[in-house]
Amino acid sequence: MPDSVTSAIIRSGVVAVLRAPSADAFAAVADVLVGAGVTAIEVTLTSRGAMDALAGLRRQLPPSAVVGAGTVLTPDDAKAARDAGAAFLVSPVADRLAQMIEAAGDVPFYPGAFTPTEMLTAHRAAAPLVKLFPAGGLGPAYLKDLRGPLPDLRVMPTGGVEIADIAAWLQAGASAVGLGGPLLQDAARGGSLTELAERARRAVDAVAYARS
Repeated sequence: MPDSVTSAIIRSGVVAVLRAPSADAFAAVADVLVGAGVTAIEVTLTSRGAMDALAGLRRQLPPSAVVGAGTVLTPDDAKAARDAGAAFLVSPVADRLAQMIEAAGDVPFYPGAFTPTEMLTAHRAAAPLVKLFPAGGLGPAYLKDLRGPLPDLRVMPTGGVEIADIAAWLQAGASAVGLGGPLLQDAARGGSLTELAERARRAVDAVAYARS
């Protein structure tokens, strides 16, 4: 069975990937997302002020929301994000797996992988979720074919996943999907929060449809 954080992400079905030049608007964006039903939030460390934003979101959002860190590339990144209160850690790569998992401690670490060998390696290293990245150019059929011989993989496609693709990915066997640009668009740079809420509701509806 997955841990409680991973289970919460799987229940959400969507992880909102917050990436922008600055994290200044992440508090307002996260409020809208959680209000619309997207309860898993990933703050990418490439955004200026990400660590402060991460710590702030942990205080701001309700207990039903899980807030983690993304673009975690080094053990030092993992330790800093954990100290800031990250509930989970996500990387685009599966580099130095043993060191990264050790640095994450009791915080779930989700490495990125692209090939079957990379994904199986991450799974055997006890990653509770493997981030399929970048997923958009592969499509749901890739995951369906992959999970034929590797049915125990828990996979989170991210990168190039559109809102319209959510149901197809979940029906192909994804545990959840990561959505960045297609969900946020310009909301973290002064864009419409009303339109963000509508996109988030469409994403939540897609999850419900896929699982009905």
